[in-house]
Amino acid sequence: MKDTKNDEIMPLLQEQKKPLVPRTEDEMAKLLSRLKKIEGQVRGLQKMVEDERYCIDILVQISAVNAALKKVGMQVLKRHTTHCVADAIKKDDSEETIDELMKTIELFMKI
Repeated sequence: MKDTKNDEIMPLLQEQKKPLVPRTEDEMAKLLSRLKKIEGQVRGLQKMVEDERYCIDILVQISAVNAALKKVGMQVLKRHTTHCVADAIKKDDSEETIDELMKTIELFMKI
């Protein structure tokens, strides 16, 4: 079965746009720090699987990783909305911008 929603969203990912307002050094540092912590959690999960840990323990850690990723995603989405989307709407590019935002939210909700 073909996933038409993904077909609509994937071109957004392939365009490789840069943020209209570049992230500050502080924003970049905080974002990378969170992602590195998540990376450590995932490595911990790999070790748990290799060590044949109890399934529920692994599932609890998977839940923690998912929550951490969602939190990072919300921060990125919030910044995108307050900077990129707001700027595009001010420049009267609202229809295309809102369509892109809605597709982005739809993609994010799948996580």
